[in-house]
Amino acid sequence: MSAQELIIDRLDLWTGAVTHKSGSGRGTSGKNGKTELTGIKKLRELILELAMRGKLVEQDPSDEPASMLLERIAKEKAQLVKEGKIKKPKKLPEITEEERPFDLPDNWTWARLGNITSKIGSGATPRGGKNAYTETGIPFLRSQNIWNDGLSLEDVACIPEKTHEKMSNTHVSPNDILLNITGASLGRCTVVPDSLPEANVSQHVTIIRTTESANRTYLHATMLSPYIQGLVWGRQVGMAREGLSKKVLELFEIPIPPEAEQHRIVEKVDELMALCDRLEQQIGDQLEAHEVLVDTLLDALNRSDNAEEVTENWAWVAEHFDTLFTTKASIDKLKQTILQLAVMGRLVEQDPNDEPVSALLERIAEEKAQLVKDGKIKKPKKLPVIADDAKLFELPTRWQWIRLGECSADIHYGYTASADDKLKEYRLLRITDIQEDRVNWTTVPGCEITEAQAQAYLLSENDILVARTGGTIGKSYLVENINIKSVFASYLIRIKRLETMFSRYLKTFLGSGSYWTQLYAASMGTGQPNVNGSSLKNLLLPLPPLNEQHRIVEKVDELMTFCDQLKVRLGEVGETRAQLAEAVVDQAVS
Repeated sequence: MSAQELIIDRLDLWTGAVTHKSGSGRGTSGKNGKTELTGIKKLRELILELAMRGKLVEQDPSDEPASMLLERIAKEKAQLVKEGKIKKPKKLPEITEEERPFDLPDNWTWARLGNITSKIGSGATPRGGKNAYTETGIPFLRSQNIWNDGLSLEDVACIPEKTHEKMSNTHVSPNDILLNITGASLGRCTVVPDSLPEANVSQHVTIIRTTESANRTYLHATMLSPYIQGLVWGRQVGMAREGLSKKVLELFEIPIPPEAEQHRIVEKVDELMALCDRLEQQIGDQLEAHEVLVDTLLDALNRSDNAEEVTENWAWVAEHFDTLFTTKASIDKLKQTILQLAVMGRLVEQDPNDEPVSALLERIAEEKAQLVKDGKIKKPKKLPVIADDAKLFELPTRWQWIRLGECSADIHYGYTASADDKLKEYRLLRITDIQEDRVNWTTVPGCEITEAQAQAYLLSENDILVARTGGTIGKSYLVENINIKSVFASYLIRIKRLETMFSRYLKTFLGSGSYWTQLYAASMGTGQPNVNGSSLKNLLLPLPPLNEQHRIVEKVDELMTFCDQLKVRLGEVGETRAQLAEAVVDQAVS
């Protein structure tokens, strides 16, 4: 199959293979999902792999063979040695048949990386480490500055001129290839532009300097190919922290085309990479337009005045469902809309026969008074009256605005203790143990706590836990089907259940936009946001009659299940397309 057939004739495959990533749970905390253009990424890899296997451009039998280019490179290196510009390189072993991973076209040849370069060497850290850095001076390039598409100099460190002169072996020149040799960025590489006349590199970066006869742009493309990246990651296994050494790198087997073909390859790679850039921009614009459309229509749903109007607006959304909800991010936004409509009283119809919420509030007050009388909770402080201008939106008849603290027995922090896997009598539930609204109790560690201490923190069915700090701030978990003794950690806040309150409706509220808006406004802390028990107690909660709470939760469950099924199908389609793109790449280079 030709490069034309693989690339141009299969554009639908490359542009259609998209991987969607998103947050989890019933609602989102305002974080949109991320879309990865898997197909375009695979297309870029395919272009580079075809290039260095001789399958991207046609061979010209009149081209001078690559062996003659290697002879010129060898002569040039010998001259550099004679002039004292480089040390005499050691002789590298010939590349055996067993070392050649694939066949090359006629006029091509294999060469060790060390034989086509005049320098391979990593940098060093200046004496004093970071204390040696200055605001101005000679750029000191570290691994975070090295990217495949160029240098990122926004956070570049600098060193004094004197330090630069002392570190002469780490000097960087224009047209050097820089390769990251350690850590998560292993394998990233770039060519130093003419606009950077001088610099130094850290020990995490290697300088690969070609001779004048070698085509550094071709070598850079080859270094980025899946074949060479496989060598980089494969041969660093077991290496020390210094990463890939010169001894390992100089033995890399590099496919060398004739010089004239190298120029044709570079020209074609540039052309096709520019096509990939345009495709990425086009897909990005389409995704952005799609996001705006979804936001507009879901906002219209949120602005519906009642359940009947929601039904009317939903009919239009449902008619265009397959067009609207094609990404995990859009499905997450749909989930958020469902939760918000639920707590606004617009998801299910009101029933005039329902007992008014005032009767429920009377029972709640009676239950709390009894708990105080029994010594199970302290007498709660009176919460501020809710002013009309503080109410977030107009509620249906028979609903009422209350504060969250009014419908809970207590809201308080968890227990401070160290987790210990050896202790099992009392588990210590932490934020990290709660994943996607679930807890694997078999992996929850224990803690040291007396029976008397445990009584204040022992989790009960239908308690709700809320993360009070960090990146998970506001994340909530409803305790259900608990059959072991567990307390909860200090970075969690418990909303202790009341028998008269339906905890699953509270959990629905704790996923809604109204909750998140209030929570972020109430969060405190300069370093990282956090929320305390007092601010949680004061959150405004739209409270429906008890019967309607049950109808709301039932409808939310139904719609969330539908959304989750939609996500699964979407993931399966995306995975199939990604696998197909992978298969095409594998077939093309086999």
